[in-house]
Amino acid sequence: MIVRLLRKIRIFMKKNFENNSSFSAKSPSEIQIAKNLKTNLKNLKGVFGSSSDLNIREFDFGINNEIKAAVIFIDGLVEKTVVNENIMKPLMIEVRIADPTFLTDKGNLFTRIKKNILTFVELVEVNVFEEIVDGILSGETILLIDGYKDALKIGNRGWEARSIQEPQTEVVVRGPREGFIEALRTNTALIRRKIKSPNLIFESMKIGRVTKTDICIAYIHGIVNDKIVNELKIRLSRIDIDGILESGYIEQLIEDAPFSIFPTIGNSEKPDVVSAKLLEGRVAVITDGTPIVLTLPYIFVEALQSSEDYYSRLWLSTLIRWIRILALLTTIFLPGVYIAAQSYHPEMIPTALLISMAAAREGIPFPAFVEVFVLGLFFEVLREAGIRMPRAIGQAVSIVGALVLGEAAVNAGLVSNPVVMVTAIAGISGFVVPAHSDSVTIMRFICSILATISGLFGIMIGSIFMLIHLASLRSFGVPYLSPLAPSILSDLKDVAIRAPIWAMRKRPHLLGTKNPERLETIEAPHPPKDEK
Repeated sequence: MIVRLLRKIRIFMKKNFENNSSFSAKSPSEIQIAKNLKTNLKNLKGVFGSSSDLNIREFDFGINNEIKAAVIFIDGLVEKTVVNENIMKPLMIEVRIADPTFLTDKGNLFTRIKKNILTFVELVEVNVFEEIVDGILSGETILLIDGYKDALKIGNRGWEARSIQEPQTEVVVRGPREGFIEALRTNTALIRRKIKSPNLIFESMKIGRVTKTDICIAYIHGIVNDKIVNELKIRLSRIDIDGILESGYIEQLIEDAPFSIFPTIGNSEKPDVVSAKLLEGRVAVITDGTPIVLTLPYIFVEALQSSEDYYSRLWLSTLIRWIRILALLTTIFLPGVYIAAQSYHPEMIPTALLISMAAAREGIPFPAFVEVFVLGLFFEVLREAGIRMPRAIGQAVSIVGALVLGEAAVNAGLVSNPVVMVTAIAGISGFVVPAHSDSVTIMRFICSILATISGLFGIMIGSIFMLIHLASLRSFGVPYLSPLAPSILSDLKDVAIRAPIWAMRKRPHLLGTKNPERLETIEAPHPPKDEK
């Protein structure tokens, strides 16, 4: 009895919902454009439901106002002033004043409006209802006219956008200060300003069943390896997800090794960095709604490079690159080496230093591993707090918190001074290579655990497995450790050293570019000779 009653209630609610629902039972792909304006507007209202941001403005124009029409757009994605002044005013007022008989030929009405009345650059005549819906959602204005099974899609997007600023994640002393923003076309324009070549290609597509996010694939025709572009298109076409909100979604869906701690797809907020990678033969993926642009293929040594390296003198750039390599090794291995030396290999430490460290550790109740692990964990907590909190408060929390906690822990006899120094040096060194900040943090803790288990032998075994893993990685077919493994002598000019610009005549061989030549001459510049 109760089951039968519940079934009747469910049937009643279902029928009531279907009758009262403001949404159309059909999807936009199943609806055809009708000649009747009222039918088209009814279908649009059925698709969009009771959305308050959908604006439908019906109006009449012609000699005797015999032509009925409507403009449809989303409030906030379109500038209303442009709709009023550049669409409705010319049709309703200006044409009637200039030539009252101009619109009498109804058979050629759309052509006359498109060629002689509306002054927009983007004017597309569409006859598919789904294209109308997509255009409205993309920030375009739709013009429907009674009696026609076509519509005019007008490109007058006009939403608010953040101004171009210096990116906070890639600060440089010398070089361009502009960075990408959340507007797709602004980002493509920033790249186009750097590379003024017709061979720079931007291919657009939409990803996401619900969000229909616009993305753009950028590459230079005649330089890029077509196999990389085709592979990227295949992987993007396989994405079947409801929404893409940031480029990180795409990165995780197309990367070669999703379970690896090392990134196989690069990213940047700087147009000059992306432009330089395009000139080398790489491909960029620009996503609407985010300033982070993906670049691929991506190899390990790119994390040791900076755009500023190529704007400064080669000697300083090479020295800074060696410092980055040293910082990378320090942040990964220093805590583990300290634990191994304290627990297994005290003979490695000079006698005077060993006595000093032993005196500092006197009265400490925990082993070296616990000290390093707990302080390392506190460091990551303070770093995360400094990032997530408001900027002024976050800096104060991270600095004051580190000083107070470190000093309090030492005074309380919980940790020793050498461990505080080791943790601070390792943590700060991790900021030198921001592209691998996530992976080196994990590797630091792994090395500390291995050093606790078996000292330097454990660190050595872990390093071997890490190198084997790195050597096995690929990024769109390119070995992750190239040009080191496999060794490519011509590409080693930009790894441990930064060779002069005039000496880097060829593009990276590992990318298999069509045109490897980037510089016509390899001769070093010479000072002018004095005239006798």
